[in-house]
Amino acid sequence: MNQTVVINIVGLSNALLKHKDLFLTQWIEKKQLTKIKPVLPAVTCAVQSTYLTGKWPKDHGIVANGWYFKDECEVKLWKQSNHLVEAPKIWDMAKAINPDFTCSNMFWWYNMYSGSDFNVTPRPQYRADGQKKPDCYSKPEELRDRLQFKLGTFPLFNFWGPNTTIKSTKWIADASKLVHDWHEPTLQLIYLPHLDYVLQKNNNDDIILKDLKELDLVCKDLINFYESKGVQIILLSEYGINPVKAPFHINRLLREHGYIKIREENGLELLDSGISDAFAMSDHQIAHVYINDKSKLENIKALLENCEEIDLVLDEEEQTKHHINHHRSGDLVVVAKKDFWFTYYYWLDDKKAPDFARNVDIHKKPGYDPVELFTDPKKKFMLGRIAFKLLKKKLGFRTMLNVIPLDATLPKGSHGAINIDEDYYPLFIHDKAETKINSPAEAIDVCQTILDYVFRND
Repeated sequence: MNQTVVINIVGLSNALLKHKDLFLTQWIEKKQLTKIKPVLPAVTCAVQSTYLTGKWPKDHGIVANGWYFKDECEVKLWKQSNHLVEAPKIWDMAKAINPDFTCSNMFWWYNMYSGSDFNVTPRPQYRADGQKKPDCYSKPEELRDRLQFKLGTFPLFNFWGPNTTIKSTKWIADASKLVHDWHEPTLQLIYLPHLDYVLQKNNNDDIILKDLKELDLVCKDLINFYESKGVQIILLSEYGINPVKAPFHINRLLREHGYIKIREENGLELLDSGISDAFAMSDHQIAHVYINDKSKLENIKALLENCEEIDLVLDEEEQTKHHINHHRSGDLVVVAKKDFWFTYYYWLDDKKAPDFARNVDIHKKPGYDPVELFTDPKKKFMLGRIAFKLLKKKLGFRTMLNVIPLDATLPKGSHGAINIDEDYYPLFIHDKAETKINSPAEAIDVCQTILDYVFRND
């Protein structure tokens, strides 16, 4: 077996490789660069599961970063149990070939309760007094304490939210090196998320280049470390992030046509998915439209097909062509045009928006919300406001960090669609002389190609 590391640089695409003075660009020029056709949907959980199983979403069941759990009548995003993936993972396949194979999963999703050997993933503490504390989860359990003793507490609030910085990506990289030194896994999977958030927030080339240089230093350190250990290196990305010009409020459209039902509590509106005729679970540039009243499916499909912001409206038969026909998928799967993205917003008056809308609250919102990357530009003295609210929490007072705006025009980049320019295709970068993979490759080919690296010459 050959020790191999797969470094997942989220958001890396040809569009970013024009900066020739970067270490990363120069390193890639000496390797084989293969484009990967975007999988539908081109979002984190679905793409990672496709890479790690060699199966399409119709087979592994991860149809987005979350979905509508029909038996509970609830949308749930960012769940972490590996048992949600309905296909064997790469470490299961590898151990069947050689029982001595070991794997380290550093922050790839569905990390918990899997057959991988050395795992770390974000896992905040939600305390009874309302405080949310940074932390992580590991397997084995003592790995978490050992890493945080060396590196400090995992910087969760730099991982997601308006305070996102390179700090969390660097922590993951440094932790990965320690895990390699301590355990020497056969295969190590590393997730570097920094560009994901930068490119969703900005389309300013100077800001992007600044952050790209920060990531470049992290990648240089990682690559030099693994090369010095004689470990085979594969770089890949899940998707490129293309610029967008506007949001599309798909749930507001459904509400205006009478399909969505609302429950009002304390003067604020909550989506009642269980009794709505139809609603959308939005996730970047795709949306799963779940229709409780099936007699209205054709009318809803026609309504969406007439929207100039929408590229594809897939019913059950059409989902089969795109390998997303799974019972977790919506009755319709809707794909935005490449320069639009879908909000989850369902209220028509911001005064009635639910309390979680202005918070970083990924588990309560019935869809993905990139506006969580921003603080409200209309509120003055934001740093002081946040500091005061955090102090109140520490003193035991109930308060909310309601600092997120309701301005969906703020995000400048998105992903998830498939009909995009090839400059924004995800990438697979590997040694020229070794395993071959066609370009552009299918996402399902990534799994076997990594296995070929691990077991080459065996």
